[in-house]
Amino acid sequence: MSESRPPSPARVVVGVSGSPGSHAALARAASVARCRGAELWPVLAWEPPGGELTARRSPGSSLLIPEWERMARQRLLDALAAVFGGTAGGPPGQAILVRGPSGPALLRVADRESDLLVIGAGHRGRLRRTLRPSVSRYCVAHSVCPVLAVPPSPLEAALAAAHRRNVLRFRLDARQLDGAPSER
Repeated sequence: MSESRPPSPARVVVGVSGSPGSHAALARAASVARCRGAELWPVLAWEPPGGELTARRSPGSSLLIPEWERMARQRLLDALAAVFGGTAGGPPGQAILVRGPSGPALLRVADRESDLLVIGAGHRGRLRRTLRPSVSRYCVAHSVCPVLAVPPSPLEAALAAAHRRNVLRFRLDARQLDGAPSER
């Protein structure tokens, strides 16, 4: 007589970093999970500052690993609170911390063909793409499950532009924030 396992519940795995783009991805993932009756698995991937190689070579860094992990856990909790509020308003599931680079860490969790991986796909300039490879591109290229890339909100782009103007000490015209042309 063969043993039959109950089918595992459908999962929506979402990458969380604490950025506004990951908040948008988390909100979208929660919506999709509710519609599908799936579990929501928010995942925050973390690495020691400077990467694993630096952490292994640095004396005393092993004493800091628990502190870095605590900080990563807090960042995950803060992101969940920012999207769902202080209540347990999200769909059922589990939040996970994974140590390692973001792309491979997300794919280790979203390892079933029936999973859906949701990631934020922010605007990235040439310099940023060169210095830091895109997690969303990595996931799309290597995933065994479908990947939903959530674009940044237009408000996020407007806020980033206002921040750049502020940092560069340019005059800020509030009419530019809503997309209205400025009078000059």
